[in-house]
Amino acid sequence: MLIERNALLGFKAGLKDPTNRLSSWVGDDCCTWEGVACDNRTGHVVKLDLQNPHPLPPSGTGVTYPHHKGSLEGELRPSLLGLKHLNYLDLSMNNFGGLRIPEFLGSFRQLKYLDLSRAGLGGLIPPQLENLSSLQYLYLHSDLDPVPEFIIDNALWISHLSSLRYLNMMGVKFREGAHWLQALNMLPSIVEVRLQYCDINPIPLSLAHVNFTSLSVLDLSGNFINSSMMPGWLFNISSLEHLDLCYNYIRGIIPPAIKNLASLNFLDLSGNLFLEGKTPGALGGLCKLQYLGLSQINISKNLHELDEVFTGCIKNNLKTLHMRGTQLSGYLPDLLGDFRMLKSLDLGANSISGSLPASIGRLAGLAELVSLDLSSNSLEGVMSEEHFANFTKLNFLRLSGNQLILNLTSDWIPPFQLQVLGIDSCKLGPQFPAWLRTQENISYLDLSSNGISSTLPDWFWKSFSQDIFYLDISSNGIAGSVPDLTSLINIYMLNLSSNYFEGPLPNFNSSIMMLVDLSNNSFSGVIHPGIGKSMPNLEYLSLSINNLSGEIPSSLCVPDFEVLDLSKNHLLGELPDCWNNSFGIFVMDFSSNNLSGSIPPSICSLPNLTSLHLSNNNLSGGLPLSLKSCVNLETLDLGHNGFIGTIPTWIGESLLSLKILRLRSNKLVGNIPPNLSKLSALQILDLANNNL
Repeated sequence: MLIERNALLGFKAGLKDPTNRLSSWVGDDCCTWEGVACDNRTGHVVKLDLQNPHPLPPSGTGVTYPHHKGSLEGELRPSLLGLKHLNYLDLSMNNFGGLRIPEFLGSFRQLKYLDLSRAGLGGLIPPQLENLSSLQYLYLHSDLDPVPEFIIDNALWISHLSSLRYLNMMGVKFREGAHWLQALNMLPSIVEVRLQYCDINPIPLSLAHVNFTSLSVLDLSGNFINSSMMPGWLFNISSLEHLDLCYNYIRGIIPPAIKNLASLNFLDLSGNLFLEGKTPGALGGLCKLQYLGLSQINISKNLHELDEVFTGCIKNNLKTLHMRGTQLSGYLPDLLGDFRMLKSLDLGANSISGSLPASIGRLAGLAELVSLDLSSNSLEGVMSEEHFANFTKLNFLRLSGNQLILNLTSDWIPPFQLQVLGIDSCKLGPQFPAWLRTQENISYLDLSSNGISSTLPDWFWKSFSQDIFYLDISSNGIAGSVPDLTSLINIYMLNLSSNYFEGPLPNFNSSIMMLVDLSNNSFSGVIHPGIGKSMPNLEYLSLSINNLSGEIPSSLCVPDFEVLDLSKNHLLGELPDCWNNSFGIFVMDFSSNNLSGSIPPSICSLPNLTSLHLSNNNLSGGLPLSLKSCVNLETLDLGHNGFIGTIPTWIGESLLSLKILRLRSNKLVGNIPPNLSKLSALQILDLANNNL
């Protein structure tokens, strides 16, 4: 046992442990150390589990992978080879700084479980892993950016893992000619294969012999596989229970041979935009199917033409039916009500029409339904409380983009608790729906264009202050003032535009908030000087068409801005000169205010700026040379100001992406530079009302 203790200490010596996770690695009995497990009979170390116990942050949170709390770092030393009886090794979710998988790991002949996923490892996977003939579980997946890439040149070494049952290589890049399918087809015990986002393209359409006798799960999604048809060998894997081919470029039709996969409980073909033709009635005979994803494929049928599918035994167990964006038409068939186990139904973004009371029929009998999405169709008619009576488990409801009238009384108490509610463009008003007060868990709420013309009730902002991350009540006729919104700490998007809100702008305090639209209201007063600091991750801000006054605060020069629109107000003073670090901004609109002075040089330190609108102000001076650096500008509108001097020749030499150049109603003199004709993308040129 001393050999194994020293092996662990030697391995620890190569690690950096910023959070002191391995503080228990002291003393003589290594079997009591954190992450170490020994065989009760022999006392030998058989398991080393050093997975980072702190879950990784989701993408888009701004938390970078290498500095995640609890990660082990450093090098992987071969002293670990002293653990001769090791059968379980988990180093996942750490940060080994882009190291390659060490070749010595192929020497652990008794290893049954190996997890190196999301460990900051990368590069070419060593073929020495083929020596792990006892290995049953191999996890090398990667699903968080930024991480180094695993690469496989030739996958035939996988065929030597004769005991392998579970393989997850999501995000591993298979180079062309890697022979991945031939390798997997030689594994007699393989049960689960997950190869999402692996660049495996093309895919063989046929196999001489299909040896997958135990394969239950096959996930090839997100590979952009360009294939003229669904591969025929798939339909010879009778043991298959889970098949995911979504988001590829598979063409042709869903073949009738799909009926051979009688054990399927999960089938997702979504996002294969060129998969078309008739949906075979054979789908209806997949009696064990619980999940069917057909979204974004070209079905192009009347719903009633799918009777053969919907009347089959598929209806007995199906829990999820997603057919979003499949060019469906016609009325909702009553027979959908026969799917008694259905929990999620998405028929959004189609051309389904008809009066909902006539077409929804027995859908109200779907008592298990948790998620219902009928958005972006052509449904019409009145929905009453009766339609929702049996939906006691509903937590996701989207009816957006239809012509529905929601006739719900003010004292109605819904039988459900929603988390997501999207009913924009439906008729809900004129009164604000009082029943919303009963919904205590809403995190997504879209009530835009609902014909609401009342004021917001006092309880509204308090009810949604903690949980809501998306709130859109735009394009109504809602009046009144907006209170302090610093309690909305988890909100990501806020849209109050095109209403009748008045009074001062609300205060914010959210590090998560990215999109704020308060345009087309009657807000007045100044923009709070610290607005940018209170929302440091703000990407979109529109305060246009209000009655705001005062100066533009310099705190708006934040790094992550993409769109900043303060147009059509009464702002005055000079433009702030602080844009040097606002590298993300591509639209800046300060038009129709009372701004004075010159264009600050730092504006053209913005490498992505494509639209600059400064028209209808009192700006003066010559057109500054700094604008020459705005090489990505597509729109430059400086009309209706007091600019003087000549039109610079560098406009026709440097701003070659310009589509709109508007310099009208200034005090420009001299000749129009001939080299403006070099602006080949130009569509609008307006130089009127000058002294040219």
